[in-house]
Amino acid sequence: MNVGKENETLEFKKTTGELNEGIISMAAILNKHGGGELYFGVRNDGTPLGLDISDKTLRDVSQAVGNHLEPRVYPEINEVYIDGKSCIQVAFSGGKAPYLAFGRPYIRVADEDRQMSAAELEKFILQKNSGRDSWDSELSDKTIDDVDGEVLKEYLAKAREAGRIDFAYTDRETVLKKLDVTNGKAVTNAACAMFVGIPLVAVQMAVFATDKKLTFLDINRAQGSVASLIEIAVQYVKEKMNWRVVLDGSVQRKEIPDAPVEAIREAVTNSFCHRDFRNLSQNNEVALYSDRIEIYNPGRFPEGVTPEDYIAGRGPSIKRNPNLARLMYYSKDIESFGTGIQRIAEACEEADVKVEFRNGKLGFSVIFYRPVNHTNTTGGQLKGENDVSINGSLNVSLNEVEQTLLALIKDKPGITWDEAARSISKSRRTVQRYFNGLKDKNSIRRVGSKKDGYWEIIAPIGKKPRP
Repeated sequence: MNVGKENETLEFKKTTGELNEGIISMAAILNKHGGGELYFGVRNDGTPLGLDISDKTLRDVSQAVGNHLEPRVYPEINEVYIDGKSCIQVAFSGGKAPYLAFGRPYIRVADEDRQMSAAELEKFILQKNSGRDSWDSELSDKTIDDVDGEVLKEYLAKAREAGRIDFAYTDRETVLKKLDVTNGKAVTNAACAMFVGIPLVAVQMAVFATDKKLTFLDINRAQGSVASLIEIAVQYVKEKMNWRVVLDGSVQRKEIPDAPVEAIREAVTNSFCHRDFRNLSQNNEVALYSDRIEIYNPGRFPEGVTPEDYIAGRGPSIKRNPNLARLMYYSKDIESFGTGIQRIAEACEEADVKVEFRNGKLGFSVIFYRPVNHTNTTGGQLKGENDVSINGSLNVSLNEVEQTLLALIKDKPGITWDEAARSISKSRRTVQRYFNGLKDKNSIRRVGSKKDGYWEIIAPIGKKPRP
């Protein structure tokens, strides 16, 4: 009698001398299919050979599996007879992949066991966590009573308006049960993030004077629910980035931002949807530099795929937080799974804005490069020459100190030399020399007295001030 052929869920070993190899096969099969069978006393072609089996033999197999396969599984180990020959059958299953044999991960490919690389293991974990055993499906330490009822009402109204939920608000418990984010008392981490807010998770926002992370012009930090943090971060960028006016002869003037608002919103939303919430040592970040806007999340891009794959529309939907993504889909915060990068790229291409997707050692960034001819990071409504640039126009030939001083002046026109010196950690004499240089370049002028006056940014380098 032939037992059959080895395949992705069936493995044969001639003797228990191949016990270590058998355990490796178990790990590989568990990682690929969640369970299978292993026989000792059978040749590779399925022909039974038989073994001398005692109770100790079965115990040795059980102990070896328990000692060298992690997470632990509890297989059924029995002596069976095939064509009258005594063999060992090990039937096993498990739902806590990835499984390691002797500390290493393996995957089943046909009838072979292949060790996974570090990159393959990371991708495997992300894919396996999609919809099962993910952070956002775990119960939090928050209860239904901790859920903000008003936030939940607003969310449900938004989801109903989007046509993705068909039930009305009644009470918190009923709604949360219908959303499948509670066990009747505690709420899942996904619900906690959306409707409660996790105190240790926040968004850090800042404006820097130049293209380096040196001088802060503004810094802010917010905590709360994911929905509120998205709105706070998007509004911060809208207020702090530049908006230039295009005069095209139409009745209403057109105000063009440094980067498309819809792309900024998509990047911010994705930064929360795909962040690693298990890593609470880092926050989501929004940073505006003189030459770029960066949206960062502490969650690296999945290994084995690139942003270019998603831009081309061929990237798989790998959801780090599938339940959170589901809630955000209902409310139309995300349109569909796996299309965010493509939409960002398309919006930026249409607006002629350069965008970069950068995978760092600890997280992922979306970088929008700001147009050079009207770069300034302080926000506000300062008008440039001919009212063409709402925020002014800084010539790129200004050095870093000059750019910083102009930014400080724009933020506080009445700034003194002593205040400026403290802000950039230079002497009063050095700051005075830079101010005089900016005056000589027709970039600033003094309005009023030395005591009660203020500085005015009047024109870029090389242009004469308006009379």
